[in-house]
Amino acid sequence: MSDKLPEWMLRAFSKLRLARYLHATRGDALVAQRLYCWNIEASAALYGPLHFLEVTLRNALHRQLAQTYGREDWWAVAPLNQNGKRLIAKARAKCERRRVVPVPPDAIVAELSFGFWASLVSGGSGYDRLFWVPTVHKAFSCYSGRRDTLYDGLWSLVLLRNRIMHHEPIHHRRLAEDHAKIYRMLGYLDPEVAKEARALDRFPAVLAGRGDTLRGSRAPRF
Repeated sequence: MSDKLPEWMLRAFSKLRLARYLHATRGDALVAQRLYCWNIEASAALYGPLHFLEVTLRNALHRQLAQTYGREDWWAVAPLNQNGKRLIAKARAKCERRRVVPVPPDAIVAELSFGFWASLVSGGSGYDRLFWVPTVHKAFSCYSGRRDTLYDGLWSLVLLRNRIMHHEPIHHRRLAEDHAKIYRMLGYLDPEVAKEARALDRFPAVLAGRGDTLRGSRAPRF
């Protein structure tokens, strides 16, 4: 068992970051190095399914809300809470800094985060009554369960997405369940899109290869 990580890893990634991988591998530096690289590979493989989910969600919700309020900039008249209004203003400011003036609604839609769109399914600030009941539920044409169950599923994937985008460890998660949840949520929105995403998805192979990667018989690839 090796107990020393390569100098290039320590220099590039820091002892603090790598300590979590050493802890996970009980101090075996060689396996920790492999786990670190496999974590990147797994994160990269989940990026595609999460991309499909996030973009499909925001476009489905935007279509329904634009139809309900009769305008593409529905947020100008919709009963968003203060945080929602803040996020809209932040998205507009980002567009204006890029000299996109006047800011088209599509630009703001694209700038808003996964968390913003998922929040429209929440019950906070009366969103269950103000958004879910009259409008938002229509975007999930293949879902017939409780709103709070759907929201919990979406929010857990927002947190997963944020960990991936901030290069955090995900190897300790129940990744097979996370992966299945992505497709469950996507299927509620559009089963055809979920089917097309699965055809491109390499995550199952990456997950199946984890053991071989940690043993050193399979090299991870980004």
